[in-house]
Amino acid sequence: MSLTGVVQLFVGRPVHPVGPDGRMALSDHLRELRARILKMALVITGSFVLALFFFDPLFQLVLDPYLEAQKSLPDGRTEATTAGAAGGFLLYLKLCGLAALIGSSPLWLYQIWAFILPGLHRNEKKWSAIFGVIAGPLFLLGIAIGYLTLPKGLEVLIGFTPADLTNLVEFNDYLTFFIRTLLAFGIAFEIPVFVVMLNLAGVVKGRTLGAHRPWIVIGTFIFAAVITPSGDPFTMTFMAVPMVVLFGISEIIARLNDRRRERRSINAGLSPDEASPL
Repeated sequence: MSLTGVVQLFVGRPVHPVGPDGRMALSDHLRELRARILKMALVITGSFVLALFFFDPLFQLVLDPYLEAQKSLPDGRTEATTAGAAGGFLLYLKLCGLAALIGSSPLWLYQIWAFILPGLHRNEKKWSAIFGVIAGPLFLLGIAIGYLTLPKGLEVLIGFTPADLTNLVEFNDYLTFFIRTLLAFGIAFEIPVFVVMLNLAGVVKGRTLGAHRPWIVIGTFIFAAVITPSGDPFTMTFMAVPMVVLFGISEIIARLNDRRRERRSINAGLSPDEASPL
């Protein structure tokens, strides 16, 4: 491979320019895909190496919800452990790998976005950009609420341990539980955004959401009870109540968008000299 080819591989631009019709050859698509995958791999690998130097604060960040729950339980009811000769080493890999994926997510998500973007129409680019701006903060908000409610969920679950027994929490299992809880909260907070996107696409009407509002509220609480790994009422409520509020906001946005769409359709057939019925 020539020096130009190597540079193009990592820059991510096609060797052959895009044609006048906006199309690109399949080989150039594959070459760009390979370059972006390599970039993502390099970013994640570099982030993983960097995370190794910050293992102690990362470990403390993950362990704090368990320690807070432990303080609320009787002495000796639970202890954190790691199993196996390679348990500590696997813990390093798992925790630093998770931190690398999350910490570098803006960079590797951008690579995915940059690869897909040229194939989108103008309206699709606009709405997908709006979706990204709104969905990102909502996902982080869900993760933050999940982190704050995690100690109470752990306290409820470990509290079922009989008084004569000690609950040994294997840290690798706890880390999996930790990830599942935060992801459940983050994904749950994205659902109202998808409702708005469906309304913008004309699939769901605002008045339909209003007519089914009681069932939506009930379904939200059932969904929260099922998706939360702890399953306790406290965690379920902390997930369901913000979701209901977000559903209410999405219904208001959907109704406003429906009114805007109706006004546009009413005025669509009028000539410049004809008075609007409004």
